[in-house]
Amino acid sequence: MRKPARRVTIVSMRAIMTVTGLDHTGIIAAVAGALAGQNVNIVNVSQTLMEDYFTMILQIDFDDDSLPLADLQQIMADVGNREGLEIRIQSEAIFDAMHKL
Repeated sequence: MRKPARRVTIVSMRAIMTVTGLDHTGIIAAVAGALAGQNVNIVNVSQTLMEDYFTMILQIDFDDDSLPLADLQQIMADVGNREGLEIRIQSEAIFDAMHKL
């Protein structure tokens, strides 16, 4: 039996994505599904509930030659609008630089 072909992500960008909002069913599915649909790989993830608030931070890899960061930010902002979430994405290099000051 032949295995299905896997899409290989050529990593040229690593970014940090934060997701916050009121908790409800389907948040992780909506976020992960949208990322997978754009061939974005989730490298690391942490999520927690703070009373009624959902918070998640993800480290993601993607090919920004075929999917520019600004395009991914807009795609995920649309997901955030549909789900009632605040979704932010920034380059890991910028994130690191901000937190080293």
